[in-house]
Amino acid sequence: MTAVGPVRIALIGFMGCGKSTIGPLIARNAGARFVDTDSLLVADAGGRSIPDLFADEGETAFRDRESRILAAVCASKEPLVIATGGGTVLREENVACLRSACFVVWLAARPDVILARTARDKGRPLLAGAQTRAEKHARSLSLLGERGPRYQSTAHLIVDTSDRAPVAIAREIERKHSVRDALSLSPLKAVTQ
Repeated sequence: MTAVGPVRIALIGFMGCGKSTIGPLIARNAGARFVDTDSLLVADAGGRSIPDLFADEGETAFRDRESRILAAVCASKEPLVIATGGGTVLREENVACLRSACFVVWLAARPDVILARTARDKGRPLLAGAQTRAEKHARSLSLLGERGPRYQSTAHLIVDTSDRAPVAIAREIERKHSVRDALSLSPLKAVTQ
């Protein structure tokens, strides 16, 4: 990946859209460090899992911790590829932090793809109460409806990860980041197939 300035890419999106899979690919190709804010959050909490943090502290305290960690990551001057938690964009301070420090990419996917990718994952606290596939689907659609407009308004680039190989997605993001950086364009808005 050839870029004029330091690589600063933040991946946002719903659970199961590929942030933790695609992020390391981009980071490796760019010579940047990959940072997963959920992993930093777990480490900051002494190893307690995200579902445990939600249960023990509640969502507000969890989001406070998430905002503090994101601010520290965005303040770093090193080349980074950042995978954010799915709800990071719910706070305006996080959106401002991401947009000012990074090229923000929304990794989107169709609801059926998200459901298939997260079906067996027990580490999703916002889906914890849903017992059946239909309940998980309904809860996912509700959350996507709430978050979708936030993802869209935060992103400089939107990439659909449905039915695509992670390597191809990473290359597309690298290419579009390089073009934007090299031409000093204002943030790109494009939905890719």
